[in-house]
Amino acid sequence: MQRPRTRSSQPYLSASVTDPVKLGNGVVQAYISYRVFTKTNLPEYHKGPEKIVIRRYSDFVWLRHRLFEKYKGVFVPLPEKSAVEKFRFSAEFIEMRRAALDLSEDLRTFLQADEETMERFRFQETGLFKTKPADLMQMFRDVQSKVSDAVLGKEKPVEETTPEYEKLKHYVSELENHLAEAQKHAYRLVKRHRELGQSLLDFGKAVKLLGACEGEPIGKAFSDLGTKSELVSIKLQKEAQQVLMNFEEPLKDYVRYVQSIKATIGERGSAFRQHCELAETTKLKEINLDKLMLTRSDKVGEAENEYREIKAESEEATIKFDRIVKRMDEEIVRFQEEKTEEMGVAFHQFAKGQARLANGVADTNKLDYI
Repeated sequence: MQRPRTRSSQPYLSASVTDPVKLGNGVVQAYISYRVFTKTNLPEYHKGPEKIVIRRYSDFVWLRHRLFEKYKGVFVPLPEKSAVEKFRFSAEFIEMRRAALDLSEDLRTFLQADEETMERFRFQETGLFKTKPADLMQMFRDVQSKVSDAVLGKEKPVEETTPEYEKLKHYVSELENHLAEAQKHAYRLVKRHRELGQSLLDFGKAVKLLGACEGEPIGKAFSDLGTKSELVSIKLQKEAQQVLMNFEEPLKDYVRYVQSIKATIGERGSAFRQHCELAETTKLKEINLDKLMLTRSDKVGEAENEYREIKAESEEATIKFDRIVKRMDEEIVRFQEEKTEEMGVAFHQFAKGQARLANGVADTNKLDYI
């Protein structure tokens, strides 16, 4: 008989980021550190089921850069510098993302390494001279190609124009605009609730003081009005915090995700251009080789080597581009499913909160008649 699966037998990873602390002095030397607490039963994390490390924001940037470079096509949003984020990963999420990110060594380093080791990893890849030789060669080719095109007035089909890709770019652009507008109004709503709450609090205190100067029954009426104003103020301040946490913050998270999609689209565009340029160069090398073979030139051997090398690079660039496209297609589906559900919950909580506030204000303002 098969034993029922418990939480301990299912793969899980829980990582929370809390306790932001400003360290250092001045504008240049000051930085924010965070406490990262990880709980997991995954065998890849061999330093125990629980681990606490201290991370700087630059460490988050390092992790994002590493994942973004290693897993082209996967959306990797970067949290706000001032935000305190909390992440929970279910068994289903872990299984779904295992194929995409393979719970990379970089993530394990980020969650488990001590501060000194983390700093060493972060500084290992800074500067131009830490760039891979292949990347430097590609940078040189890109510059050379752009100079040649500028001199010759040559135009290349460097932009992907498939209907699916154009539809994706339009969708992301429209989504970004609508989210920016929604976030702006959410911010204004939070600000209005807080300002109105503070105004009512000040008004309530002033009316109470006025009531203390008056006799009955005016004094009592002023005192009651002041008390009700303070109660409404508390409700407004509480609802402002609820809107901030349950509506504005999810919207900001949504915006960061869209920004990561745009960055991935940029990477896809670069991969497409490299794919096209290498394919064109391969054709030119092949034509040149055919000419040399017809004339039986002594440069045939050298041309054959150049053709094989550029053909191999072209095939690799094609594979890279196809991989990015495939991953992006999968990521877009996941993104739409997850964010649709999350924003549905956020809008539901927002509507409930506004109804709760309206009912609370109405109950507070009810007058008892004798």
